[in-house]
Amino acid sequence: MAESLFGPEYPKIETVFKRDERKVIIRGDWTTDEFRYLADCEWRWTEKVDGTNIRVHWNGERVTVGGRTDNAQVPTSLLAALQPLLKPEHFAAIFSDDNATLYGEGYGPKIQGGHQYRDDPALILFDIRVGAWWLKPDAVEDIASKLGLEVVPSKGCWTLRDAVARVEAELLYSHWTGARIEGLVGTPTVSLFDRAGHRIVAKIKGKDFADLRRRGGPRA
Repeated sequence: MAESLFGPEYPKIETVFKRDERKVIIRGDWTTDEFRYLADCEWRWTEKVDGTNIRVHWNGERVTVGGRTDNAQVPTSLLAALQPLLKPEHFAAIFSDDNATLYGEGYGPKIQGGHQYRDDPALILFDIRVGAWWLKPDAVEDIASKLGLEVVPSKGCWTLRDAVARVEAELLYSHWTGARIEGLVGTPTVSLFDRAGHRIVAKIKGKDFADLRRRGGPRA
């Protein structure tokens, strides 16, 4: 299979709980065996940003910008805003001739719920992959700083079970004043992979628990 012009797609992020036939979460019924096993281990959590998934790929010669899939359309306003930042010389100075893919959320006006965060379109990073390696959070922050990009706000390190309880009880607030926090995205503090080699990443959305309360779904 030919390599994508925009680099590897980001792995699917699973919701922590399975859903019933109404698409309502089943509280306590973990989506994967890995989540069940790691429920009481420490995870690192960041704020889930309501935007559109973006890939920025450096192939050693040029920079390309794509969406979640190769066919996804990137908002023209976001592309225009990124041009001053995504110059090949910037990437060459950081990555040399390595293949690198930056993953982030495009957010801002007219991009999902991004208007609640800022008045202009921008990209906020949450991950970077160089070759086969996923970079650690401090390396992601360092590269983002060199490129003049932000990273998703860190919310803390808690067990998966504790993070679920905090989202369900609406104990968390957005990094952005006046914005509504959508939820959390987390990875174990030690990078782990499942049997298929997929990275273990989980998301917890406040809306899922609101739907559960409103529709009277089952509770564990």
